[in-house]
Amino acid sequence: MMNNFRRRGRTSYPRSYGGRGYGGGRNNSRGGSGIRVDQLIAKAVYEDLPSIYETDKNILDFDLAEQLKDNIAFKKYTTPTKIQYQAIPHILAGKDILGLASTGSGKTAAFLIPMVNKGIRDRSQRFLIVVPTRELALQIQDEFYQLAHNTGLRSVLIIGGNSIHVQMDILRRNPAFIIATPGRLKDISERRAIRLDSINNVVLDEVDRMLDMGFIDDIRYITNKLNPDRQSLFFSATMNKKAEDISRTLLREPVKVEVEKQSPGKNVDQDVIRVPRGDSKIDVLADLIKKEEFKKVLVFTRTKREAEKLTRELTLKGIKVDALHGDKRQAQRTRIITAFKNDYLKVLIATDVASRGLDVNNITHVINFDIPQTYEDYIHRIGRTGRAGKKGIAITFV
Repeated sequence: MMNNFRRRGRTSYPRSYGGRGYGGGRNNSRGGSGIRVDQLIAKAVYEDLPSIYETDKNILDFDLAEQLKDNIAFKKYTTPTKIQYQAIPHILAGKDILGLASTGSGKTAAFLIPMVNKGIRDRSQRFLIVVPTRELALQIQDEFYQLAHNTGLRSVLIIGGNSIHVQMDILRRNPAFIIATPGRLKDISERRAIRLDSINNVVLDEVDRMLDMGFIDDIRYITNKLNPDRQSLFFSATMNKKAEDISRTLLREPVKVEVEKQSPGKNVDQDVIRVPRGDSKIDVLADLIKKEEFKKVLVFTRTKREAEKLTRELTLKGIKVDALHGDKRQAQRTRIITAFKNDYLKVLIATDVASRGLDVNNITHVINFDIPQTYEDYIHRIGRTGRAGKKGIAITFV
């Protein structure tokens, strides 16, 4: 494994655990936090990866407003993903949707395209999209701007980290689309700056993650105040009892739309690097990411302090890098993510909390500078690469 790190007969970087490199040990040894080192080693399964696209279909064949079709064509969105092809006709028909699909399946456009179409054709409609994180809310707003170009439809972001008073002022102008995180939306509702019963279209996106992040009471508060005469769309990667309870409360005779899910990390090569005692992890990391194949790299640390320290050290080594963590202001977070997306940064250093909702295409490598606290966190981390049928590489320092 990780043949890129080896020359014939000798090791140019510390060998992986799978190669019985530095430190020896048995396969059931633990790398910290209860995670076994052998859990961090796996070969990607590339064969027969299902395409996420319906390659013989065209979104422009749907009954959509002409300006929306122009915007879709400009974005080159004309080939639908499976979730889009299955969900859009039912949403256009006014049906409630229970969608089971993970990040990277194209579900944002699956609900935005028919919702924008509905807003164009009926200006009385009001739309609420609730998501778990600020980053995801910002990404959905960016998508909305492109799809709603020249339609006259307006939106507002209701998220933490930005001025609540500015958000309340925008709400007074009655924008058609409200894109919100649960906590801030509940806060604004309790201040009576928004009437949730005026909303006649609602989307709950990534419900499982909202529940994981402890938003169950906020979601129940929001759904209980919605207009009963509404169209509701519910999207989640997985379903547990709490998610099922919310779906039953929210949805009326929903159409279930489910796309084939790829096992977490299925198309990600996973391996470890043992750093000998006394050697510098930072030096090993810097040597790795200077290699040509490390084009867009996401590095995880356990703490904000370590993320900042690592950023300073790599900057001194001439690497374009920045850090993303909970102490960053929203404007900083937006700027950093945009720079990473647009390849102004080669490396992004992030903590687990900051990475929630991070949706960046074409990340070639995920590097766990620190072993995560739980295996679930590990799966979330490596899921940032190898997306939409592409190959990825995950490396963990042990």
